[in-house]
Amino acid sequence: MSPLNNGSLRPPVFLLVGIPGLETVQHWIAVPLCSMYILAVLGNCLVLFVIRTEPSLHEPMYLFLAVLASTDLVLATSALPKMLTVFWWGPSEIGFNACFTQMFFIHAFSSMESGILVAMALDRYVAICNPLRHTDILNIAMVANMALLVFLRGIVLLLPFPLLLIRLPFCADYVIPHSYCEHMALVKLACADTVVNTSYGIAVTVLVAGLDTLGIALSYIMILRAVFGLPSSEARLKALSTCASHVCVILVFYIPGLFSFMAHRLSQYVPHHTHILLANLYLLLPPTFNPIVYGVKTKQI
Repeated sequence: MSPLNNGSLRPPVFLLVGIPGLETVQHWIAVPLCSMYILAVLGNCLVLFVIRTEPSLHEPMYLFLAVLASTDLVLATSALPKMLTVFWWGPSEIGFNACFTQMFFIHAFSSMESGILVAMALDRYVAICNPLRHTDILNIAMVANMALLVFLRGIVLLLPFPLLLIRLPFCADYVIPHSYCEHMALVKLACADTVVNTSYGIAVTVLVAGLDTLGIALSYIMILRAVFGLPSSEARLKALSTCASHVCVILVFYIPGLFSFMAHRLSQYVPHHTHILLANLYLLLPPTFNPIVYGVKTKQI
């Protein structure tokens, strides 16, 4: 039965179905996802605890890492508990407001994570190109201001997602063929003109991903110019090694995101369950592997 009551065009609930086409095996898929989520929570909490309790880690690089860990915790926790419920116990209802809130948190904190990676690239640039003034330029106040700017950018850019959606009628279709409340999955349920929603979603994706990747690329171009100007190969290797963890984290974040984005745009060629799996991994891989990467590759941690 449709959840619409008395002709209302706003359903009280949506129905999350998980991974269409893989309903019979998604309870097995939930096992590694649950393990990754537990690892993400424990790893990021441990990183936050170590940075908080070790005074020698109260430096720009580790403060940005603490912000990244906090963002990863929110991002993973916004999606995974409900997702695992769907995978283990079958299609599950989620309230209208809860669904929109989940959508906002997932997309906003994904944007924030991208922004934090840009800030970390800038930190590596200053540390390598201007090491004597590193802590003067990127002091605690500056780090806090940059983190606040990234946070506000995520809020301002992504708040229109639910605000534009909430004005649309949803008629009788309330089944979301996804494992969480994703923006375009909700847009497709609306029985009205969604050109504004779709166009704004694409514009935000291009703006955030385009500007952030450009900022990271420019930072590393200047880093490489400075590194290859060093007199010895040992000094060059030492300088590059300080960037290794950050480069790994960038790849873990952007590569699954790129595949997920391309799978969605080429949906007529990519099976729907493949797109859903990629979208799930995009949310889980960075929170899981970021603390491992920094824990293994950063001697101080």
